[in-house]
Order: sequence, then C-alpha cells, then structure tokens
Amino acid sequence: MFKNQPKGLIPAALSNMGERFGYYIMNAVLVLFLCSKFGLKEETSAIIYSCFYCGIYVLSLVGGIIADRTQNYKGTIISGLCIMTIGYIVLAIPIFATAENHVWLLTLTCAALFLIAFGNGLFKGNLQAIVGQLYDNPRYASQRDSGFQIFYVFINIGGLIAPFVAPMLRSWWLGENGLIYNASLPALCHEYLSVTDSMDTQNLNNLYALITEVGGNAAGNISEFCSTYLNVFNTGIHYSFFASVAAMLLSLTIFISTKKQLPSPAKKEKSESVQYSAEEKARMAKEIKQRMYALFAVLGIAIFFWFSFHQNGTSLSLFARDFVKTSSIQPEIWQALNPFFVIVLTPVVMWLFGRLSRRGKEISTPRKIAIGMGLAGLAYIFLAVFSLIEGYPSAEEFKALPAAVSEAWKTGPWVLFVLYFFLTVAELFISPLGLSFVSKVAPKHLQGLCQGLWLGATAVGNLLLWVGPLIYNACPIWVAWTVFLSVCLVSMGVMFSMVNWLERVTE
Repeated sequence: MFKNQPKGLIPAALSNMGERFGYYIMNAVLVLFLCSKFGLKEETSAIIYSCFYCGIYVLSLVGGIIADRTQNYKGTIISGLCIMTIGYIVLAIPIFATAENHVWLLTLTCAALFLIAFGNGLFKGNLQAIVGQLYDNPRYASQRDSGFQIFYVFINIGGLIAPFVAPMLRSWWLGENGLIYNASLPALCHEYLSVTDSMDTQNLNNLYALITEVGGNAAGNISEFCSTYLNVFNTGIHYSFFASVAAMLLSLTIFISTKKQLPSPAKKEKSESVQYSAEEKARMAKEIKQRMYALFAVLGIAIFFWFSFHQNGTSLSLFARDFVKTSSIQPEIWQALNPFFVIVLTPVVMWLFGRLSRRGKEISTPRKIAIGMGLAGLAYIFLAVFSLIEGYPSAEEFKALPAAVSEAWKTGPWVLFVLYFFLTVAELFISPLGLSFVSKVAPKHLQGLCQGLWLGATAVGNLLLWVGPLIYNACPIWVAWTVFLSVCLVSMGVMFSMVNWLERVTE
C-alpha cells in the first residue's frame, strides 16, 4: 500500500492525524459539554455547534485565499496549528460556570471555538493542496488515488481513538472525587440550582435517586452537591482538551520537522492568450453553463446529505445519551463507530467498485451518489421504525419519566451499530465521490472555485444541524428520524431523475 508513494506523504498524513485527533476529542463532546457546563438547552447547544461546524468549512475558503495570495502555504498551515492550539488552551481552563460569570464565560468559550474553526480553515485545505502537489511529479502521478486513500485512513485513525479520551478522563476525575458518571444528572443539577423549590416533583425524585446512585448523600445539602458534581464532571472534560493541545503541538512538531520533504505550491504561470471564433466561444460558453448547472444540482444534494449525516454530533449524540444504555459505554464514545467503519469498509467498497468495473458494469459517479442517499435513507428508516415500534416519546417527555422507568425502556447499543453502518457506507458513496464529481465537471479555469463551492455546500448543510435537536425534543423521536428519511429519499429521487443528464455532462 505504501509502495511507490512520495516520501512526504506519511509525514503529512501523521501531521493531519494529530490535528484530527485533537479536533475529534473536542467535537465528540461539544454539544453535551455545552449542556453540562452551562446548563444550555440542547437546541441552543446545537445552534452553537451548527455555527461552529459551518464556520470550519467557510473559513477553509478564507484559508485557501490567504495561502494563494501570500504563496506561503507552509506558513499558513503553521499559523493554523498555532491558532488552534490557543483555542484549545482556552477551552482547557477549568472555570466553574456560575450565574455571575455565565455570560462572559460562554462568550469566551465561543471565542475559543472561533479560533479553532479559523485555525482549522488555515490548516485543512492547504495541507490537502500540498499533498496533491506531491503527485504532480510524473513519477508518482499514477499513485494519486491510493495516496489520498492512505491520507484519508490516517484521518479516521485519529477520529477512531479520539472519542475515548474525554469520557475516560471525565470518569477518572469523577472517581478521584468519589463520584460516578451519570449522563442524566448534570441537567437535573442545573435545573435544581436554577429553580430549587419549584422543581417538578418527578424530576426532584429522579435527582434524589441519581445522587444516591453516583455516590452522593440525598439527605444532605443538595445545592452544594449539585455544584460539586457539575464542577467535577466538567473539569474532567476540560482536562481532555489538554490532550487536544498536546495533539496540536505534536502535529506542529511533525510538520515543522518534515516540511522540507513537502513541496510548496507554486504560482501558476500566465498562459498565452488564445483567439477563438464567435462560434467556438458560444459553444464553450454553453458547455461551461451546462457543467455549472450540473455542479449546482449535485451541490444541492450534498447540502441535504451533510444535514442528515452530521446529526452524529447533535441529535444522534443526544439519542445515544438519552435512549441507549450507557452504564458501560458513555455516549460520546459511539462517535468512534463512524471512523471504525470507514477504516473497515473502505477496502470493501473499493473492491466492489473495482470488480464491477472489471466486469464492464461500472457505476457512474452520479449514480453512486444517488445510491448513497438511499443508503443514508436506510439508516433513518431503520431508526424511525425502531423508535415507532418501541413507542418512544419526545426526548423531553422521556427524560421526565421516573429514572427506573426510563432506564428499563432504553435500548441496547446494537441500534447504533446498525445506524452507523448504513450512514458510513452512504458516506463512502458520497463524500469522496462528490469531490471526484466536482473535479470532473468543473471547468478547468474554475477548479478552485468549484472545490470551494463543495465546501460551501457542506457549510450550508452544517448550518442546518440545529433542526434535528429541535424536533427531537418537541415530538416523538420517530418524527425527527422521518424528517431525515424524507430528505434522503427525496434527494435520492431527484438525483436518479438527473442521472442520465449528469452522465452526459461528465462524458
């Protein structure tokens, strides 16, 4: 697999893996952390998460422009790593949130998230551009696809390990303070501290039961216990952000020590002007228009895919916390299923495509994208039907039930295995193939712009992520999954209806 690859690939992949490891530590816990830290409603946390995730892709365009104009790609990458490190350092400081410091502390947290998003924008696309430059050498040109597959696998290795870090450190710190982890307790603690005597009777009973369960004294000072538990609970998460800082510094060290092995993308030489006849210009303009129409059609599909797929950080994380038994495995850890399946299934999908191609039954890229939307739909039809059969109410109603009732009603982890299996296969049909489609259909003089539009479509999809938690808390949860199912099925139908046209455009 590594044979005949340029020597700069592995250092670049390791540098990227370190950055992704640090990023996914934070990303795996972000929505739940904002809830447990500040007592925010899940819908509010999801809005912050959506804006952050959108900002990463929007700021990647800014990072690309900065590198292009300065022609200092390596310096831009180093700056990005440094800025991200500062953001993680701010997040790592364990300040207890109180009514007095709530506003400025939340503002500081959002500022830290902006630094991480901006640093990511300086780093992400520009490192990929440098990796692409490695294969401009004719000696390695034939290895481009396999090189990017290796690069992608390293990303997912970082993503596979990262979700374990924060839960491990949080549980360790709780244990050091004689306490036990419970996913439902922080929200009840925040409710008690904010309303105290007017707290709902059932929620109060649940709070007393959980205090005893985690090692506290329900007959003692409840306010003091709630403050202590929240402080210890969130301090453990803050410590995990120090692991993100260490990962950034490791990534920075690897990149600086090996940057001489990496090329510096050069400014494109000015091409000689060519004279075209009026007929040739009209034909070229028509072709470019058709290609751009095709591109925007696929970008529309991409928006709805990312809107559905990236629920793994919002409503699907909340589902793992609220409706899945988490006594042995904490909810954030389930996000490791996606990179695990990517690593395991990528060779299988590549083998399948290769086998079909050798048999003369190659599936076109537009058709693969349509199939991918159908596979994403299968993930949500499974979850919707399962939730309907179980009779699950809205998350708000479920959390208000007696603790013993809700615990007995929770499902086993197998549901998440099935869900993420289908979502990951869908990702492998859409994400890398969408980039391939963009490179095929984009006019040669608009390649950079069109790749930027793909990032923009991803950003728009991410900006809509807050919709999931909103429906999840307001309606029986099968309704939320049905919304995503409908989006996937409609997108699949639209894509299939355009397949013949898109295949002609890309010929």
